[in-house]
Amino acid sequence: MLEMLKNSNKTVGIKQSLKAVANGNASLVFIARDADEKITGNLRELCETNGIQIEYVDTMKQLGKAVGIEVGASAACILREEV
Repeated sequence: MLEMLKNSNKTVGIKQSLKAVANGNASLVFIARDADEKITGNLRELCETNGIQIEYVDTMKQLGKAVGIEVGASAACILREEV
């Protein structure tokens, strides 16, 4: 599932992912299991409210690597395809 992030139109980070979900632009959200619940809780709830699928990744380091950054990422999302 993480391989999808490499070549997809995506957002990285909590703020950008929250924005994408709130605006209806997210199709799939990734959240790192080791990220602080205080940080990821709002995103998780917003995804559940809007029916957006969440995939959990074991570590922030894994998620950061999957999106092509040198540091860990607590969240990322794949954006909907423009029609």
